[in-house]
Amino acid sequence: MTDRKAQIARNLAQVEERITAACVAAGRKREEVTLIVVTKTYPASDVRILSELGVRHVAENRDQDAAPKAAECSDLPLTWHFVGQLQTNKVRSVVGYAGIVQSIDRSRLVTALSKEAVRTGREVGCLIQVALDADESGRGARGGVGPDGVEELGELVAGAPGLRLDGLMTVAPLTGPYAGREQAAFERLMDLSTDLRRAHPAANMVSAGMSSDLEQAVAAGATHVRVGTAVLGVRPGLG
Repeated sequence: MTDRKAQIARNLAQVEERITAACVAAGRKREEVTLIVVTKTYPASDVRILSELGVRHVAENRDQDAAPKAAECSDLPLTWHFVGQLQTNKVRSVVGYAGIVQSIDRSRLVTALSKEAVRTGREVGCLIQVALDADESGRGARGGVGPDGVEELGELVAGAPGLRLDGLMTVAPLTGPYAGREQAAFERLMDLSTDLRRAHPAANMVSAGMSSDLEQAVAAGATHVRVGTAVLGVRPGLG
């Protein structure tokens, strides 16, 4: 085993222990929570190691980095999640590799994704990104739609050819009433998920929590956690 593979394996084991402990504390089964490893800024060789270690879900937030990486790793049994703010001019590329887009936050994006999914004969899973720091314009600092916009956008996705409404995603906000209150933010997301599932029972995916706050996300009921640094380490020059 290479040094890098050994390092990632150790980190992965520690994250697994954290998720398991969080599930026990919350009275949940470990299999209720899926780990998505965020591979942004890390090379394709790390993605290959993750696959060898049993990881099946990886995420990227920039198409210019993700597209070549996904192509290089196209032989691996992975589901690629796109988690960054997505411009409509990148939709064609993203639909080429992403099984799930977690950052749906406006109608124009839904229209563009649907058109490309139909053109390529693919079905793309979609999560509505909820901005719990949304300003008066209904948009969050890091993308996302305010809670009041979830129902309408969900209906749009559910009725769009080639798209599948899978659920909701959020990032713990840095400003607004939920700043520094990760647990409360994730609990609010779960309430919104409950509302969404009344109309769309299959939209039961809740993506929340990252390296620093995955425990709070699991406690709130998240089904997926997105972890990068805790698995792959801090990249030199990034802090």
